[in-house]
Order: sequence, then C-alpha cells, then structure tokens
Amino acid sequence: MTEEPDAADVDLEAEAEAQETVEETAEAEAVEAETAADKRPVRRKFGVRLAVAVSAAAFVGAAAFAGAAAQPYLIDRAEVATKLDIARTAARAIHTLWNYTPDNMDSLPDRASVYLSGDLEAQYRKFIDAIADSNKQARVTDTTEIVGAAVETLDGPEATVIVYTNTTATSELSKSIPQIKYLTYRLFMKRDQNRWVVTRMPTITSLDLTPRLQG
Repeated sequence: MTEEPDAADVDLEAEAEAQETVEETAEAEAVEAETAADKRPVRRKFGVRLAVAVSAAAFVGAAAFAGAAAQPYLIDRAEVATKLDIARTAARAIHTLWNYTPDNMDSLPDRASVYLSGDLEAQYRKFIDAIADSNKQARVTDTTEIVGAAVETLDGPEATVIVYTNTTATSELSKSIPQIKYLTYRLFMKRDQNRWVVTRMPTITSLDLTPRLQG
C-alpha cells in the first residue's frame, strides 16, 4: 500500500520551490541591473565625446569663416594706409619745395632732395641755383600752404597725387603787396626702396589772385 505524502510535507516542498523561484528572480534582476549600470557610463561618455567633437568642429569652422571675412577688410586697410602715406609725402614735398626765405635758400635743394628722384632733383637744384642770387637781393619770401592732397591713382610701386596749394610771395620790390596764387600740382611718384619719391610735378591749375592797385 502506497503512502500518501503528509500535507505538511507538501506545504514545505511548495514553500521551498517558491523560495528558490524568488531567489532566482532576484538574481536575474540583479544581473540585469548590473548590466544596465555598466552600459550607462559608456553611453554618457560617448555622448560627451560627440558633443566635444561637434563643438570643436563648430569653433574651427567659425574661425575659418571669420578669417575669410576679415581678409578683404585687412587688404582695404593696408591700401588706405599706403595712400595716406603717399598723400602725406606728396604734401610735405610741395611744402618743402615752395617754402623759402632769402636766408635759407642755399640749403633748399638739399632739403628737397629727400622727396625727389634723381632727374627731378637735378632739375630743381638747377632752378634754385638760377634764381637764388636775384631772390636774395629782392628779399623774396615764398610761403605755400597745403590746402589738400589726394591720391589719384595707385598701381603697385607707382602713384599719382593731386596737391592743392595757396602760395604767397613777398619781396621789397612788390611794395608790400603780396603775389597770391592758387596752384594745383599733379605729382607722379614711385616707390624707391622704403620711401615714395616724386618723378614729375606738372602744374595743372594756376590762378593769379594778386590784388591790383587802381589808378
């Protein structure tokens, strides 16, 4: 005769099986939690690396764009600075050439030579030598005021400049009446190493504004 298991034994076996099932479920959940925890930092690090790479690329792209946009501006600034240098040199040249007194005429060609090319320097020196004695005797004083100067053309090492002047000449022979002229020059200039010099300087406007006595 087969013995049937006691009810108490059946309950114990059921509880043991249930406990094993709970433990197995807990272990499985713990393994899944550890696996997820291991994967999260990898995703976070990858996301951070991707964000840093995108930011670096954006910064490099912005810098390249800014450099490309600034290049024409820098070229324009360099050209403006060159034109200012040429205009100032032209104005100083005219001011030096046509400002003199009987006492400083002898040194005038040497002072003017800084602004003139070889041929023009020789012509100007010859001109001053020819008028020096008579101007000293008549006590001629020539005063030139620069009204304005502007670069007309600029082509590499060559440029043309327009210089506007008011010139006043006085002497003992003029009976204290100044000779006044409005003169405009076109200066042809070239770069000679690190400076600009005048090669030609024709007069393009000449207006005699000297007062006339009546009677």
